[in-house]
Parts: sequence; structure tokens; C-alpha cells
Amino acid sequence: MYAVLLEEPAGKTLQAVVFESGADAGCPQTLTAAELPGFIAQKAEKYIVFDLKKLLKNYPELVIDDIDRWFDVNIACHLLDHTLGDAALPECWAKFFPDAAPEEDAAGMLWQLYKVLSEKLAGNDLFQNIEMPLISILNDMEKTGIALDDKALRQFGGELTNSIRQLETEIFQQCSCQFNLNSPKQLSEVLFEKLALEPVGKKGKNARSTDAEALKKISTQHPVIDRILHYRKLSKLNSTYVEGLLKYLDSDGRIHTVFNQTNTATGRLSSSEPNLQNLPGSNEYGGVIRKFFHAQDGYVFLDADYSQIELRILAHMADDPVMIAAFQRNEDIHTVTASQIFDVAPEAVTPEMRRQAKAVNFGIVYGMSAFALGNDLQIPQKAAQEYIDNYFAKYSAVKNYLEKTIKTAKQQGYVETLFGRRRQLPELKSKIFAVRSFGERAALNTPIQGTAAELMKLAMIKVDRALKQIRIAGGLLLQVHDELLLTVPETEQDTAAGLLRSAMENAMTLKVPLKVSLSSGKNYFDVK
Repeated sequence: MYAVLLEEPAGKTLQAVVFESGADAGCPQTLTAAELPGFIAQKAEKYIVFDLKKLLKNYPELVIDDIDRWFDVNIACHLLDHTLGDAALPECWAKFFPDAAPEEDAAGMLWQLYKVLSEKLAGNDLFQNIEMPLISILNDMEKTGIALDDKALRQFGGELTNSIRQLETEIFQQCSCQFNLNSPKQLSEVLFEKLALEPVGKKGKNARSTDAEALKKISTQHPVIDRILHYRKLSKLNSTYVEGLLKYLDSDGRIHTVFNQTNTATGRLSSSEPNLQNLPGSNEYGGVIRKFFHAQDGYVFLDADYSQIELRILAHMADDPVMIAAFQRNEDIHTVTASQIFDVAPEAVTPEMRRQAKAVNFGIVYGMSAFALGNDLQIPQKAAQEYIDNYFAKYSAVKNYLEKTIKTAKQQGYVETLFGRRRQLPELKSKIFAVRSFGERAALNTPIQGTAAELMKLAMIKVDRALKQIRIAGGLLLQVHDELLLTVPETEQDTAAGLLRSAMENAMTLKVPLKVSLSSGKNYFDVK
């Protein structure tokens, strides 16, 4: 027996269609929220849904105790074609049945899609053992939310508003006129006509640009520029993080972000309503925003961050002996790279050398050109190219891997992660240089960033299971790129920390060790 479940747009009713032994003839019925658990308890061979996480959110009484009996068509569609993103059911149907008219009802489309997609994903470890088990974990994280001190945040917002008004007054005084600071046209007229400043860098219609990059280049021409940049920073902080977060504050005093599994081409999770993966870092002025996210009484935040995970995956995939040896000896990879590209002993590497080597390390992963690297480091393009050449001379296996990746991608039209997530790259065949260059950068980055995303998902599953196995209260709160944030009872902090490190560092086996840095605190600022 197979069962198709489809949420009705009107509210808390479901359409259920039961197929005997996979036959096409079904018996539709409508279920209320109260009837749903009983229907699930019948333990059909397979429950086919579109967006299981949404179903769990809208029907909190529903408990999934055997994920192997569930098939999420939404997740399957995205896994087979990342361009679908958050596509609705009819869009998925059109993608996989381009020459067929849609079924008369949604349940029919769901059933036909299941038959095709389940065959394509038969034995697919990524779908069955990573993406599907992750659904209920993300639902639990969304349901739990993270506590926000709204009183302190509002007070901070008031202080920001006062600072913004003061800056506005000072800017008008220095410019000897009042104008709309948020209007690029008016600001351009004031800076380049009234104050007669000289634009730098951009040509043509963008010569008088007032974006941040352009303003930084002319900041020495007039003291008002620094105030304008600071005004923008505070205004964005206030609108995006103070007003923006308060807008999503729930009646329980918590923010319940939404974690999306189908929004990125690389498989990374994204966060929305609001985006909590993009909070200012604790080393930035806006990092104070993190202080307002706090653990409840008797609990503490635990934060775990993978160390240089993308470079470790690069070392594994490229099988580069120099890079592998550095990680195996637990050496600082940026210092090692600086030593290699500047041809000095590791102990002679200066902080500036290390900073530049770090930019080269991550630039290589993202397919950065000498031009882009030069801009990033503010050095001549020729010097940037020398850094890249020296890098490849020392890490020759990385160079061979990257060249082979692009060559294979052009032949196949796609790239894959270690777990088999595939990204089609039609851009590689474009006659337009900029489009083709994007395709090459995506070909280099996707296998590494995608594998890192899958490793993180595996880690989340292992951490969640380990916490539940020994019945530690609390659990996962946030996932931010290479980082997990948990809340646990203070009395069980040490036990949870050991469990967290073990689960993350043993999530998968690479040719280099996985390393995790742990920290704890009563608020999100303290753990960073």
C-alpha cells in the first residue's frame, strides 16, 4: 500500500490517496488534522508528500518515526535539478514531464512524479540518508527557535537612531546643504558638483558612482566621506537587524527562522524569515547584535566550528601531498602556504604574509583570477599572478586537480560532490566570456563547497541522534555555513561538548583529520 498526502490550500485538511501495491487506481479521502496521526499509524509502504517539512510545521501532532517510509518529491526534484529551487508541484511536473499535460489533480501529479523520481534515486545515499533524515531535524530547529532579548535590542535601536541623526546633521553641515542621503543621484550631485570631488576608478556613466567601493577610493579628498560610510553602516544595521529582527519576533520571545534545503545549487542550507546566517560577525561593529540572542535560564550555548573545512576537502579531493602533510601535522595551513609562496621558513612568516596567503588559499577554491586577487589584496595584478604561480608550483596536485575538474566539467556538462550531488553547468558552453568564466568558477567551487555542505548535514544528523540517545535536553538551534549552535543544560555542558566534537570530527573520513573548535557562553556573542 502506498499513500499520497497533499495539503489543501484552504487550511488544515489533507487529501490522502491510497494506492494498493502501487497501482494507479486510488481511493481519495480528506483527512482532518486530528485524523492524520491515525492514518500515518497504518504504516503504508510509502508516504509520498510534497514538502514534508511544511507538513510537519502545519501539523505538529504528526510524528515521523521511520523516515524510510517517506518520500519528499520536493527534495527529490531539487536533488535531480537544482535549478528548480523552491518550485511548486506544477513546475516540477513540467520539468520531468515536459510533453505531458498536467494531471487533473495534484495527487495524480505527485504519484506520477514519485514513480519517475524514485526510480532515478533508487539507492541514492544522499537522498535517503542525508536529505530525508535532515527534514525532521530542521523542523525541530525551526519549532524551537532562539530567544531574543527584545527590550535590550529596542534600546540599542534607539541609540543607533540617535547616532544616525547626529551623523546626518554633521554631514549636512560639512556639505553646507541638506539633501536626501539615501538618494545616489542627490549624493552624487553634492559630492561631485557642489564639493567638486574627483571620482576615481570607474569610467563612463559609473564614473560618479556613490557605492561603498567608489566612496572609499575618494575618502582622502574630504572628511565627509567617512561620515557618509558610517551613516550607511548604522542605517543598515538599524533597518536590517534591529527593525528586521523585531518584525519576526514571535509571541514566545523567540525568532523562528526557516531553514531551506532547496535554495542553493551547492546544497548548502539557507536561512530566511529572517536570515540568521548573515548576522554581523562578533569582530565587527554590528556584532553586538549577537548579544541579544541568549540561552534560557539554566542553559548555555555551545558553538562548534569546523576548522578550514573547504581547504581540508580540497586537500582530500586533490590528493595533494604537501597540503595533506600540513593538515596531518596539525600545522596552520595559511602559514604553510605563506612559507611556500614567499619562500621563507614558517617561523619567518609575518602576519601580513599570512593574511595574503589566506586570501590565496580561499581564492584558489573560488577560482579567483589574478585581477580579482590583486584587487582583494590591493597589490598589482602582476604580483597577484606571481602569488598564484608560486602557489601552484608548491601545490602541484591542486593545480592538476583544478585543471582536470574544468576539463571534465566541459566534457560532461556538470560537476559532482563526493556524495554525488550533481550541478549542471551549461554556462561552460557559452560564447560570452563572463558567463563562461562564471561556469568555470562554479565548476571549481561546487564539488568543494557542496561536499562541505553535505558533511555539515551528516554532522547535524549524528549530533541530533547522539543527543537524543543519551537524552540531553536542548539541541540544535542554528546552522551557519561551517558552524553549529546548540543549547544544552549547564549541568551537562561538558558531556554535550564531548559528544558534539566526536560527532562532527567523525562525520566522515578524509585523508586529513577533521578539526572542530568549541566555545560556550550565555549569548551568541560570547561563543564567538
